[in-house]
Amino acid sequence: MTDAILALNAGSSSLKFALFRLGVTGDPALYCRGEIENADAAPHFTVTDASGMTIEDRRWPHRPDGDSSVGDLLDWIEHDLGELSLAAVGHRIVHGGQYFVAPVRLTPDVVTALTALTPLDPLHQPLGLAPIKALTRLRPVLVQIACFDTAFHHTLAPPASRYALPLAYEARGIRKYGFHGLSYDYIAGRLKEISPHLAGRRTVVAHLGNGASLCAMRDGKSLDTTMGFSTLDGLVMGTRCGAIDPGVLLYLLREELSPKALEDLLYHKSGLLGVSGISGDMRTLLASSEARAKQAVDLFAFRVAREIAALANTLGGLELVVFTGGIGEHAAPVRAMIGARLNWLGVEIDTAANDEGAERIDQPQSRVEVRVIPTNEELTIARYVARTLQNS
Repeated sequence: MTDAILALNAGSSSLKFALFRLGVTGDPALYCRGEIENADAAPHFTVTDASGMTIEDRRWPHRPDGDSSVGDLLDWIEHDLGELSLAAVGHRIVHGGQYFVAPVRLTPDVVTALTALTPLDPLHQPLGLAPIKALTRLRPVLVQIACFDTAFHHTLAPPASRYALPLAYEARGIRKYGFHGLSYDYIAGRLKEISPHLAGRRTVVAHLGNGASLCAMRDGKSLDTTMGFSTLDGLVMGTRCGAIDPGVLLYLLREELSPKALEDLLYHKSGLLGVSGISGDMRTLLASSEARAKQAVDLFAFRVAREIAALANTLGGLELVVFTGGIGEHAAPVRAMIGARLNWLGVEIDTAANDEGAERIDQPQSRVEVRVIPTNEELTIARYVARTLQNS
C-alpha cells in the first residue's frame, strides 16, 4: 500500500479535498480531488482523478450527524481506494494569530488555542476546526496537521503591519495579519520555478475570487497585503464589503443595527452582491445586462487597481502582476478592466492573449509583466504535511 496525504479545505456548506500519494522523494503526487457540496442539506459527492476525469458522482440523504461528511469521505478512501493508506491529514486553517506562523501537528492543546482565535475570524475559524474535531472523534490516532493562511504574512512588519491605534492594542494582537497565504505561498514557489530572476521582481499577486486580496511580495516574502486584522478588509469581494470608513460602522451601530446584524451585513450581504442586488458571483454579473451588475464589476476593478497602485508604493515600483484565484484565472474582462486602470503604471494587456487565457498576457512594450498562474492551495498543504512528517 502507498502512503497518502489528505488535504482538506472546509467551507460553510462544502468540504473540498485533494488526495496525494506520498513518495520517497519529490513532490506529493495528486491522486484525486473532489468536493462534498451541500453537506448540511443533501450531500453531493464528486471526485475527479489527476487528469480531471470524473471517477465518483453520488448523492445521499442528509444525516443530522455532524461527522457524516468527514466519515463518508474516510470510508470512501479506505474502502474504495484500497491501495492507499492515509499517513496524515492537512487542514487549511484561516487564522493562526500571532504565534502559529508555521504548520503544526494538532494536539488537544493546539486545537484549544486555535479555538480561542475564533473571535478574530468568526466566519472561517469554526469551519476549519470542525473537520479536525470530527476526525479526532472518528480516527483518534490519525496524524493531523494545520496549515495557516496567515503564516505566509508573518514577515509583515511596521509600518505595513500596524494600525494607528494606541500600541497597547497592538500588544493585544490587533494588527494586520493578512490571509490567502497558502495561495500566495504556492505562487511564490511557482515564480521561483519559472525563474529565480522573476521571483526577485517587485510583484503584486492578485488572488481574486469570492474572497479577494492582493499581496506585495519580493523574493518569496510578503511585504504588504490588502486584508488586515480580518478577512473583511481590502478589496470588494463576493459578499464582503472590503475596506470601509469606520464611521459608517459606528453610524450603523448607533442608528439601526446590532453587532450581530452588522456582522451579517458586512460578511454576507455586501460586496458584489450588495452593490448589484443580483449576485455575488462574478460569472453571473458579467453575463448580466443589468446596470447594477456593471456598476458592481466596475467597483471591483476600480478597487483592485487602486490597491495594486498602493502596493506598488510599498514595493518602490511595480515589475510584475500575477492574477490567480477563480476570478483572476478565468475572468478575462475583469483582468482587462484592471489593466486599463493601470496603464499609467506601465501595465499594457495584450487583448488576444488575455482572451485566450494565456499564461503571459502583457504586450511586448509593457513595462510591467502580467501573468495568469492557477493557484494550488491543496498542493501547498500536502507539501507542508510531507515536510512535517519527515521532520517529526
